[in-house]
Amino acid sequence: MDLFPLWNSLRVAALSTVIVFFLGMCAAFYVSKLGRVKKGIIDVLFTLPLVLPPTVVGYVLLVTVGARRPLGVFLEQFGLRFVMTWYGGVLAAAVVAFPLMYRTARGAFESFDETLAYAGKTLGLSNTYIFWRIRVPACKQGILAGIVLAYARALGEFGATIMLIGYTPGRTATISTTVYHLWRIGDDRGAFMWVMVNLGISAAVLLAVNLLERRKKKAVRV
Repeated sequence: MDLFPLWNSLRVAALSTVIVFFLGMCAAFYVSKLGRVKKGIIDVLFTLPLVLPPTVVGYVLLVTVGARRPLGVFLEQFGLRFVMTWYGGVLAAAVVAFPLMYRTARGAFESFDETLAYAGKTLGLSNTYIFWRIRVPACKQGILAGIVLAYARALGEFGATIMLIGYTPGRTATISTTVYHLWRIGDDRGAFMWVMVNLGISAAVLLAVNLLERRKKKAVRV
């Protein structure tokens, strides 16, 4: 049994989640401070990958960073080629998972009690310190939910991934693209096996998050 699709899916999901964690939180914090009109416009742009079909997102990425596109040619000068490479899957997964992290983090930041930030400023604390040591811990439930949703979305990404990096055994294959390939060639047993692997990983992640939340609640009660 070739375990490359499992390894590749895990690293693609992990790396893309790290990317959208920082980008999503920064974007959410910035947008939460904007006025109603600007917030509405930017919110639509940031949320588009969530409502667009994944194949459309993949096509947009393909025509943006393709080998013959201006941006693609520019990136290749630095050794970066996102088409038919495993790290192209990171880009695709990050784009489709970003809205989930962004929207959950934005909702958490908008519910934050700003008096805590004002109190920190009166004590001479920097904005960076207030953000990471006061604001983020206070919004940790929403941020944690965003991380889990983003990871699960990245782990199961198919449409944008197959458009941008295709399916190459040992190079770009992920669990989702492997399931599709095995089904297409009539290997239902192999496809079902990988489906169960994906279900097991997703269930384990959700179970770990639930256990962590229960421990935190018990610690607060004590």
